[in-house]
Amino acid sequence: MKKNIKKLLFLISVLSIGNILNAYNDNSNSGSEVKKPPIEIRIDNGQGRTNESRNSSNTTARKGGTETISNSAGSITVDSSYTSKGQNYRQRFIILHYTAVNRDGSLRALTGNDVSSHYLVSDQKNDPVFYLVDENKRAWHAGASEWKTTKNLNDSSIGIEIVNNGDVSGRFEPFKDFQIKEVAVLVRHLIDKYEIPPTNILGHSDIAPQRKPDPGPLFPWEELNKKYNIGMWYDSSSKSMYESQYASTWDTIPAATVQAEFSKFGYAVNQTGRWDEQTKNIIKAFQYHFRPSKYDGKLDLETYAILKALNDKYNK
Repeated sequence: MKKNIKKLLFLISVLSIGNILNAYNDNSNSGSEVKKPPIEIRIDNGQGRTNESRNSSNTTARKGGTETISNSAGSITVDSSYTSKGQNYRQRFIILHYTAVNRDGSLRALTGNDVSSHYLVSDQKNDPVFYLVDENKRAWHAGASEWKTTKNLNDSSIGIEIVNNGDVSGRFEPFKDFQIKEVAVLVRHLIDKYEIPPTNILGHSDIAPQRKPDPGPLFPWEELNKKYNIGMWYDSSSKSMYESQYASTWDTIPAATVQAEFSKFGYAVNQTGRWDEQTKNIIKAFQYHFRPSKYDGKLDLETYAILKALNDKYNK
């Protein structure tokens, strides 16, 4: 009889400890973890491996019905059976970056308190694409930034960081082929999901040309455009036409005219009418993106012809 009582008491104590631990875990999770709606992004890297990200947002259509909201102020009934046509997504831009540090340093930095991005594409092939900030929330990746009439692009963009050392060694580092494939799949998914136009797929250097070089001249914008219909690229025929038109006069084009063309395209430029440092930085950022074979920040015939061709294509 005494042995049976001891066994019963032991069993009760084990169950009690288990309940306490479960309650602790439930409380700690509910108080600190922000849960994201589920999604699955599958990225095939060509060797039978698939990256999966199961956390995202805006993937389920809103269901009509009523809901009661109650709190210390009282209670109300909310009816969601009517939907306005006057709305759009917060996510209007996609901004691409390189991290300038290795994989572990990138994860530490982007999960800390100072900077963040929605996604991180690793330089290690067996890694998934890391999903760090809910797409409905602001990540801190763009900083002081501007494109056309939009400023502070953290408010309206999705930031994608790519593990790459950039130019920390004095020379830009090439991206890996599988990284570009992963970027293409992810960006194509986001474009389709949020109806983001080609003119809003940009590099950090496009929206902050006075202070940022990333993703740099080795990022394959032309490949992404021609293979995956991502972002902007010029038509060769239009470029050739402008090269012929300005062949003998390009070096007499006033700074004010060039600044106006860059402003029309989207860059934040002060209309000074001078070949100043800010204009040189904008020319270099433009060359990183659209003429990466030479990026000295100096206007030449090819650079100007590409700029005119792009404005014809996207800003008529």
